[in-house]
Parts: sequence; C-alpha cells; structure tokens
Amino acid sequence: MPELPEVETVRRALLLKLKGRKIKDLTVLHNNVFQDQDVEKIKKQIKGQSIIDILRRGKWLEFVLDDYYLLSHLRMEGKYIYRKLDEKVEKHQLVLFNIDDEFSLRYRDVRKFGKMYLVKKNELDKSPLAKLGLEPWDENLNISYLKDKYKNKSLPIKTVLLDQEIVVGIGNIYADEILFLSKINPYKKAKELSDEELLHIIDNTRKVLDKAIEDGGTTIRSYTSEEGVTGNNQNNLYVHQRQGEDCLICKAKIIKDRIGGRGTYYCPKCQKLNDSGGNI
Repeated sequence: MPELPEVETVRRALLLKLKGRKIKDLTVLHNNVFQDQDVEKIKKQIKGQSIIDILRRGKWLEFVLDDYYLLSHLRMEGKYIYRKLDEKVEKHQLVLFNIDDEFSLRYRDVRKFGKMYLVKKNELDKSPLAKLGLEPWDENLNISYLKDKYKNKSLPIKTVLLDQEIVVGIGNIYADEILFLSKINPYKKAKELSDEELLHIIDNTRKVLDKAIEDGGTTIRSYTSEEGVTGNNQNNLYVHQRQGEDCLICKAKIIKDRIGGRGTYYCPKCQKLNDSGGNI
C-alpha cells in the first residue's frame, strides 16, 4: 500500500501536469470506486471544474476544484496514468477524466480497493478526512500528544503506529523503520513507552519520511509515482523485507514476525524486549 511518501510523490507528479487544467467530462466504469455516492450526480457536478491545486492529507490525495474536493485513496494498487482521449480503455482502468479535451487521466486499480469521494468545500468535516490524526510535521505532534493518545493502549507499538487517527501516513514499511531507528521492540505496549522513546518516535518518523520523499518513495511491489517511474527508498531500508539478513548495525539476523496481522521486521539485538515488556 502506498504510504505517505509515495502518495506525496504521486501528488507532486500529478500537480505538474494537472494544475490549472479543466475536467471536461468523467467516465466511471466501476461504480464501487465512489461507494454509495450517486455517480450520475457526481458526473454532472465535476464536469467543467478546474483543478486549482492537489494537496495531500495522510495517505489521501485531495484534488482542489472550483467548488469541490475530490478525495482519492489509492489503497493497495491504485495509480493514475495518462492516455490519449481516443486510446482504448484497458482492463482495470476504472475512472477516466477528460482533461481539457486534450488527454485522459485514468485511475487504474487491479484490486479495486481504492476509493474516491466528491465533497463540497464546506463539508470537508463530514468526509473521511475528518477523523485523521496529526501530520508527522505538525508542531502539535509532541511527547504530550502521544502520551495522551497512547496512555490506554495495551496494543504493541507496531500496531498503534499504523493508527491513522493518531498520526497519519505511517504504514507497514515505515513503522518497521521508525521502530528500528528508535531502538524500540515492535511488541512493546504503546502505553509503556518512556518520554525519551516517544521523542525518538517523533524524530525518526520525520527523518524516515523525509528521506523517503526525497528518494521518490519505496518501490517493493507495484508502486510507481508515474507510469514507469519507481522510487529508490527501498535501497535505504534497515529492516523491512530483510528477513534473515545481517542487521546493518550489529550484524544479528533480522527477524520477521506477524503483529496485528502485519508482517513485522526487526533486529532482536538492537530492539531487545525484556520480560516486563520494556526495552533492555
């Protein structure tokens, strides 16, 4: 699943080609992309709307139109591609935007998990964005904030880091990397983290995500920011998908476990856990 750095990279690529352009028409070939929304109504509302800007909120793309926000979550396999208007529609191309009668912006999603919402500008507080937590660079993301959010969390910190209602944008890849750099065992209960450990999580979240954005995201399976353009951050990973390989710090073998149903990679030496659940 694209995480914050990948979505941010996609946002920047789309903005270069779409800012100031007009949506002349919309074709929806798979209504479930818009879930329970009235697709025919959406087609009428979006027709003629200009793309003023493209923002990002967590893992969501936020197309700023004249009167609406078009929210797009790529989920596992979603991506945007460009085609000629008269080019044949291929399998898995679910939504087609006619841009200025010049080209077609197509949303392609092999697994059909991605979602879109068209929201009036004064109703953003009723959208899926309303429940999201802080952005990683928000000045309100501090020790006090995390202590309050984690105080009743007996779940492993690996699971809690993925909670988008606390801090947005962190997915499986970057959670592993953040915990490794913070020297925190992924099984440690969130409520047992010390102030120092919370500060490490904040600092390393920003460090890891900044580097990933700089490198255009992490391509492990199918992520591309544009068609044929992959990220390079997979070359910088310390633990994720390095099961059985030597830790780059201590040379111990990287372990893979499943925590909360998610594959989790960590170093048993750098991220030790004692019997009481704390780090050694």
